[in-house]
Amino acid sequence: MRPMPLTVRDLLAIPSLRLRLVSGSTGLGRVVEAAHATENTRPASWLEGAEVVMTSGLLLSADETDCAAYVEDLRGGKAAALIVGVGPGLPLQTVPTALSRHAEQAGLPLLTAPPNVSFASITKAVFVARASEERRLLERTLRTQRRLSSAAASSDGLTGLLSSWFQAMNSGVAVCDPSGRLLGSAGADGQELLTNAAPVIDTVALHGLRGSGGADLPCGRLVVQPLGTTRLRGFLVLLDADSPEARLLISVLVSLLSVELERRHLADEPQRRRRAAILARLFHTDITADQARALLRTADVPSSTVRAVAVQAAGEPVELAADLALAVPGGLARVTGDTVEMVVSEELDTSAVLRRFAPGRPAGIGPAVAPQHAALSLRQAISLLSSSAELGRPVSASEAGSVRLLLSLGSPATLAAFADTVLAPLDAADPGGELTETLRVWLETNGSWAETSALLGLHRHTVQNRIEKVARLTGRQQDRAEDRVDLWLALTARAVGTPLPHQQKYRNGVSPQG
Repeated sequence: MRPMPLTVRDLLAIPSLRLRLVSGSTGLGRVVEAAHATENTRPASWLEGAEVVMTSGLLLSADETDCAAYVEDLRGGKAAALIVGVGPGLPLQTVPTALSRHAEQAGLPLLTAPPNVSFASITKAVFVARASEERRLLERTLRTQRRLSSAAASSDGLTGLLSSWFQAMNSGVAVCDPSGRLLGSAGADGQELLTNAAPVIDTVALHGLRGSGGADLPCGRLVVQPLGTTRLRGFLVLLDADSPEARLLISVLVSLLSVELERRHLADEPQRRRRAAILARLFHTDITADQARALLRTADVPSSTVRAVAVQAAGEPVELAADLALAVPGGLARVTGDTVEMVVSEELDTSAVLRRFAPGRPAGIGPAVAPQHAALSLRQAISLLSSSAELGRPVSASEAGSVRLLLSLGSPATLAAFADTVLAPLDAADPGGELTETLRVWLETNGSWAETSALLGLHRHTVQNRIEKVARLTGRQQDRAEDRVDLWLALTARAVGTPLPHQQKYRNGVSPQG
């Protein structure tokens, strides 16, 4: 049962206070958090919201404009109600008609208190009611906490824990592993809940165990919490967990689920060892095609083409291997020294997996090969680790032979100096870049006058004149292979440009951002 907060209606029903409703009955359901006595005619700046404002009316005016301004100020301060003391010995004998009318229009409950009921007694009544409410909330929370703890310790495990949460909180819940696969749910379609929460989960994942997030969606208010004790093991997604009791118990649920996922992680260790043994057999150089395909079927990797991946994991290779094994279909991962080695299907978005589960780690991605050649792909993946460490990003075999990759490994200052040395005469003579652009297209078309003319929309003679001018300015001749290579390398070095901050060298196996 949800907690029942104190409302204006409840306050009005306390017999000892003898309060009387004058106007604003539509606001009787407003929650009362506190009581505040003031004679200030502009009290909003002193309010935090949900207060009952009490006044003897000493400074209140019966003027229409003043009453309207006073009620508007109370509404701006999110006051729950206004109580005016009236009767013998008090400034007001009755409530001004204008004040009552504007309170009614604003839906602000306007109550009167008799002269022998002090504002202190009203404040005390609010305090006692709030204390009773909080005590009941605490009692309910403790009972629910015991139910959740019992469910977590039972043989039902995750299923029992999620069911107990939904029964107690009427809040839909789902749990997924770090890669977003549904592990369990209650009170809602778990897969649909995860789909709706996917953008929030992606954001929370960037911060690991330190993150949390939420979003207001058509399906309701979603809350996402990371799960795990020392490493990220999954995510908790809650739907409409906005009651006071639910807010108090979310941390309890997170703790219990984290322990449950850690237990599952330990229980999966034999399975990870079995997959590592399969991978070791797959990497044998004398394995046949039939044997390799049989091993992949055993690991539920149906792909006919695979690639190897190597990831440096200084300090925590075993944990990283477990994370990656969970993230890739088949879970084929093993640790060799300080390197995690994997085999994945060609269709897998390997770069996305590495960004999610191995950020800041040098990684090489081998070429796609037939399963029996996985060892060859692994050798190439390992050979790319040094390039990845230099560039600050995973490097794949498909780009390993690129001159751009080799240039990007060089010092930005050295590359810039080389490019400027070769191309500076063009920069000075041709600020608009026409000569440079013509040179670039001409080199990319392997010196074809006709193709360059067509691509640039220029007459063939114009192209020839520009290339001859380039030769005069730079001292590099168009018919010498070495000179053409110099010009092409200079243009390519400029295209590579200065690395972004996240492309700086790794230090100790992690990126500059940690």
